[in-house]
Amino acid sequence: MIKIVTAAQMQELDRRTISEAHIPATTLMGRAGSGVVSCLEQRLGPVRGKTVTVVCGKGNNGGDGFVAARLLRRRHADVRVLVLSSISKLSRDATTMYRQFVRSAGKSSIYLYTSKAQAHALFQDSDILIDALLGTGLSSSVTGHYAETIDSINESARPVVAVDLPSGLHADTGTILGRAVRASLTVSFGLPKLGLYQNDGINLAGEVAIVDIGIPPAYLDAIESRATLLTQHAVRTALPERQPSSHKGTYGHAGIIAGSVGKTGAAAMAARAALRVGAGLVTVAIPTSVNDVLEAKLLEAMTAPMPETKARTFARTALDRLVAFMTARTAVAIGPGLSTHPETVELVQALTKQLDRPAVLDADALNALTGRTALLASCKIQPIITPHPGEMARLEADSTSQTVNSDRIGTASRFARERGLFVVLKGARTVVARPDGAVAICPTGNPGMATAGTGDVLTGMIVGLLAQGMPSWEAACAATYLHGVAGDLAAARRGQAGMISADVIEEIPYALRLIHHAPSTTKANEIWNALV
Repeated sequence: MIKIVTAAQMQELDRRTISEAHIPATTLMGRAGSGVVSCLEQRLGPVRGKTVTVVCGKGNNGGDGFVAARLLRRRHADVRVLVLSSISKLSRDATTMYRQFVRSAGKSSIYLYTSKAQAHALFQDSDILIDALLGTGLSSSVTGHYAETIDSINESARPVVAVDLPSGLHADTGTILGRAVRASLTVSFGLPKLGLYQNDGINLAGEVAIVDIGIPPAYLDAIESRATLLTQHAVRTALPERQPSSHKGTYGHAGIIAGSVGKTGAAAMAARAALRVGAGLVTVAIPTSVNDVLEAKLLEAMTAPMPETKARTFARTALDRLVAFMTARTAVAIGPGLSTHPETVELVQALTKQLDRPAVLDADALNALTGRTALLASCKIQPIITPHPGEMARLEADSTSQTVNSDRIGTASRFARERGLFVVLKGARTVVARPDGAVAICPTGNPGMATAGTGDVLTGMIVGLLAQGMPSWEAACAATYLHGVAGDLAAARRGQAGMISADVIEEIPYALRLIHHAPSTTKANEIWNALV
């Protein structure tokens, strides 16, 4: 996993690298600018013959922009640089990079800002824009010609590559400081910044690429960060191997307690996802009268009919049979499609007290614990809960969906620490938190997954990995990452707007296949191209 840092932590890393490792700031700037160009061409294609406008501020962010401009010109792009301050006000290192650019391109490629109309005309005549206006040190609201330029960038309808983070975005909180650039791609240096993964940063950063600029590994290791970014390497390392001598019992038996009249789909999706992620066996406990409906939807999973209420939900009298059901399973999931019938709520509360194996609680299981979260302390093994912001708000007193979303990282971390469990707070950039308060942020997934049932799919994937013997933290992180990759594959194949949860389930095997190959390998590229 990759550490996620605050602006102050990144500044300290820069300081140590320059003063202790004796790597000049201009060297770091050169690597940063080179990284911007490399990532730009990887995502947007060769720049030869394209018109690229680089917008530079007076600080070191602008210096990175001058480097990128010089290197783009070497690649035969038509490069113009719009500078938002007088040349005499550039920082020392930015001045050095400005002079290097002018030596190769001449002053005719430099445009000093005069008006919004001038900026608008330059941007409309460009194929690509590079935002090198403002860096991580910004703490006050953007005004004046900087604000006008940001407006013009956003109005241009051109691909925008942000240098380190979108200008106007607070590096720590991800909030907009007056105005902020909406980027297609953000190239972040050294380590990713916290603001890219919360609040407005989620919408404004676009795709985030991380560039190594040569900060010594010992300095990176010394940074104390409670937030990390999930990576393909970490997930690949955690996933269980499929041994040649294995059989279905090798990969565990997942039990899923789910469903009610009208909601058998949730149970079916969770079961299919558990199988697709590799569980050897899956059995779904379901109210008796809807058992036949569920069996018609499932071929590979088994079912276990249970006592029900007149409303065709789980009855309180099912408790003993469900306890025996859980005892016979390697791991269990409780919640998808259960309903909030009062008797079913009582049943879930009683079951929670008796959880003695790896478990994931979702959906109506969480609703049943509203105001009763102390019951979670009775679980013999720390469970995983997977709330969306509305469910999280109901679990945490005096919260709303808005307050949860405004501090997703803090909310998940605090609740996990206070309740001694694992939290998967779903949403854009899902946050996974563990009992010590550390969090991991998932970079995969897309808006096409904002559709009914994708949460049930995630629950099934988590219990499927738990059944295979993965520890709770690793299972929660790996399932969340794979869930996003499967969603990205589905979006690439079908487009986002028409995606349904079944599309995500069908892509899980391909996500697993892709995850076992590093993104830079020819084999991974072959797999990706074959899939999409």
